[in-house]
Amino acid sequence: SCLFSLNRTRFPTEKLLMPSCKVFFADDPIKIVRAQRQYMFDEKGDQYLDCISNVAHVGHCHPEVVKAALKQMELLNTNSRFLHDSIVEYAKRLSATLPEKLSVCYFTNSGSEANDLALRLARQYRGHQDVITLDHAYHGHLSSLIEISPYKFRKGKDIKKEFVHVAPHPDTYRGKYREDHPDPASAYANEVKKIIEDAHNGGRKIAAFIAESMQSCGGQIIPPAGYFQKVAEYVHGAGGVFIADEVQVGFGRVGKHFWSFQMHGEDFVPDIVTMGKPIGNGHPMACVVTTREIAEAFSSSGMEYFNTYGGNPVSCAVGLTVLDIIENEDLQRNATRVGNYLTELLNKQKAKHTLIGDIRGFGLFIGIDLVKDQQKRTPATAEAQHVIYKMKEKRVLLSADGPHRNVLKIKPPMCFTEEDAEFMVEQLDGILTVLEEATGARTESMISAKTPCRAKMPNEAHSELLSDGCTDTKENPSKRNGLHADKLSLLSQRLKT
Repeated sequence: SCLFSLNRTRFPTEKLLMPSCKVFFADDPIKIVRAQRQYMFDEKGDQYLDCISNVAHVGHCHPEVVKAALKQMELLNTNSRFLHDSIVEYAKRLSATLPEKLSVCYFTNSGSEANDLALRLARQYRGHQDVITLDHAYHGHLSSLIEISPYKFRKGKDIKKEFVHVAPHPDTYRGKYREDHPDPASAYANEVKKIIEDAHNGGRKIAAFIAESMQSCGGQIIPPAGYFQKVAEYVHGAGGVFIADEVQVGFGRVGKHFWSFQMHGEDFVPDIVTMGKPIGNGHPMACVVTTREIAEAFSSSGMEYFNTYGGNPVSCAVGLTVLDIIENEDLQRNATRVGNYLTELLNKQKAKHTLIGDIRGFGLFIGIDLVKDQQKRTPATAEAQHVIYKMKEKRVLLSADGPHRNVLKIKPPMCFTEEDAEFMVEQLDGILTVLEEATGARTESMISAKTPCRAKMPNEAHSELLSDGCTDTKENPSKRNGLHADKLSLLSQRLKT
């Protein structure tokens, strides 16, 4: 059950709050009372480096965001059916960041609402029903989205709906087609092509293919170059549309581009783009942007669409300010500079630690894939849970995700600095060193100077952690992270965060 620390006394929250909610670090939760930029503070005043709050995109409690919200709230906040200038101004500013054909905005209050509306738009466009989604995908908490989110529906007892088709996620590290495949993009895209063919043979019609531009909950997965273009070709040929989910990865997080889908080249433009989370820096705001053709098909149905507070004056004032801050503080360039530096530091750690199997990502969207065996790429699930708890003790907030919960996710506020990167990596290095020493894992570099970063596998692999024959920790007196042999057996029992 979830427990919060209140006045230094623990009280079960299930009496008042939803018991299905899993708080961060559920085995030893922290109560956050305030935050500023990339830092969070608990009730004792301890400071934590926030490496996971991509919602606070331009920084927690950014003074300009607070000022804009307060100013507008003192003046007006009302139903979006009344005219107000800021919704038009925001739609204009937002559409200017997108390819020309993406020109019609629908405002909502959350990324889940945005993705639900995107499905409605897609299904109305041609009158088709079926949706192709990626394995391990997550697109929101509404019923319509749980149905297309294998990350969720495979954890329950629900059977996959007949109108849902699941394609392999394009993971070139641990997936069906890996980095040594001559053309992984075509191979993964052909899986989608086959799904379409099978659906048509069964008398079904494809309404949409939906995917995060970079898969977050799926394990920080970066699709191979050319994959989206080929998928879009097959989906369009079937009369469907391509929905790019930018709820977690948009607004300059990748650095070089404002939208993550733009990494795939100018020849790739989705038909619908959904966004949320960072759009309002934590304020409940989201949006769907699509083409005029799809919007007109939706309106021709005769069903009116409105959202009471989607695009309200306060939300738009906040959204405009977030766009200003991204530009004025040059946060895209910061994401590129700091992200490249962090990736460089982490790759040095990969050469040092046998637990690190892969470092992947762009800008300030990075994943650290932990493994028990570098050759077999065996997911180090218990070790990942151990690491995030130990990082918390070192005042660094991380989370683990992916199909095996072994990928450390790094998605900090965009004001993250090189000094923050150094501090985070220093703590991670110490924790991995103690963990590897305590379990007898080899810590010297396993990567040959002739071996590209991800092109080939190393020739040796470290001994598996948590095995019956792990090294006696009495041989290693180091206790700087408080790691003892009797605690290692508890790693696999850590609650998932």
